[in-house]
Amino acid sequence: MDGYKRRLTNMIWRSMAESIIFSFFVFGAIIYFMNSRNLITPFTSWQEGVQFVFMAIVIIGGIGAGYGYWNSSRITRRLEPLMETMILLEKGTFAREGFQNGEDEIGRLGEQLGRIMKRWEEQVTSLQRLSNNNAELAEKAKLSAVIEERQRLARELHDAVSQQLFAISMTATAVGRTLDKDFEKAKRQIHLIEEMASVAQSEMRALLLHLRPIHLEGKRLSEGLVELLKELAAKVPMAITWDMDEEIRLNKGIEDHLFRIVQEALSNALRHSKANKLEVKLLHRADGVRLAIRDDGVGFELDAKKLTSYGIVSMKERVNEIGGSVDIITAPDRGTRIEIRVPILAADIVEGV
Repeated sequence: MDGYKRRLTNMIWRSMAESIIFSFFVFGAIIYFMNSRNLITPFTSWQEGVQFVFMAIVIIGGIGAGYGYWNSSRITRRLEPLMETMILLEKGTFAREGFQNGEDEIGRLGEQLGRIMKRWEEQVTSLQRLSNNNAELAEKAKLSAVIEERQRLARELHDAVSQQLFAISMTATAVGRTLDKDFEKAKRQIHLIEEMASVAQSEMRALLLHLRPIHLEGKRLSEGLVELLKELAAKVPMAITWDMDEEIRLNKGIEDHLFRIVQEALSNALRHSKANKLEVKLLHRADGVRLAIRDDGVGFELDAKKLTSYGIVSMKERVNEIGGSVDIITAPDRGTRIEIRVPILAADIVEGV
């Protein structure tokens, strides 16, 4: 506000100076005209001339300064509300007041400013409404994703674990009936129960792995993977090793996709591989980032049915979304190796934290 006051003050002083100069010009023109018509009597002495000139300077200067101040003050009083409104508008305040500025240029400027403020207020209201709608949509999308994941887990529990538990229950009942009649058959049934319980346990561990957060939650990719693998190594009878390049810094979207891919691969290994060893590598190469997941399990045939049941289609879709490529090398009784390559552009690199 002080800056605007200084500008208005300068306007007053400038107007006063211009009015004084104009007054002297008009006075000089009048004196010249009267002298050319011999309407002015010569001074009787130089003292009288000096006195006249001094009085003329004081009177003409005072009149010019007074008129300049009065005229500029009228303008500044009309401009000050506009200036204050502009300051409030700059600060995001839309306190509109009726501008009583007449019908001249300043009045039309005030009307235009009022229309601008109204339009700006409508835009801000629209943006806030849009932001609120986006937040609601994001919340609905999050809720929908949670519901969808719960439904998927419920289906998996029903299709896998529930069936295994039912089979265990039926086999245990059969053991009670055959234990006295056929001891060898009962032993085979008990062994079968142990195998089914082991499969059910693997399925449950895989499902619990999916209940973990699917995002890194602010961690670097290497940190999130190491934390995930340590937690898994403490819970499953499997030798898990890893080799992580801690210097890798990628965009959040790429890191989240890679993290989710590793989760899916680990889930598949727990469910299907029957592996004793599992190895995960995340390395930076000249052509980008390489992610390798390898186990020594039973492997499988790369046919369409297996691709769907092992979740590999989902992994391929995620790799495609980040512009990478995936190779899956497997065969029955030969283990499984998944190799993912992601080219890194300059825009994908995040400076070290």
